[in-house]
Amino acid sequence: MAKVLDDGVNLTLQLSFWEKVGGLKKGLVVPKTRLLSKTISKNPWSRTVIKGWRAPGTGFPYLILLGTMRYRGGRDFTAIYKRRPVAVYELKDAFYSRWIITE
Repeated sequence: MAKVLDDGVNLTLQLSFWEKVGGLKKGLVVPKTRLLSKTISKNPWSRTVIKGWRAPGTGFPYLILLGTMRYRGGRDFTAIYKRRPVAVYELKDAFYSRWIITE
């Protein structure tokens, strides 16, 4: 399961082997100064949480969403499982605008 690690300087998104395969990413690191906010959403499949279309990655509605979600003006990295709550990390000046990770 994906985990966000905070070492005080950087935020590191640590992925399991299968998440790396399904999401086509090795992991992500951003300076902590780029974090705008962290919020929790109880409904991860709503339109307020998920934007755009998945490319590249793996997805089965309401079961799993791994990879990049692209939309006009940005992209998000997602690791969403079933209907569990997610943490939404909003970032500024980073390759991904948000990380959406199941808690």
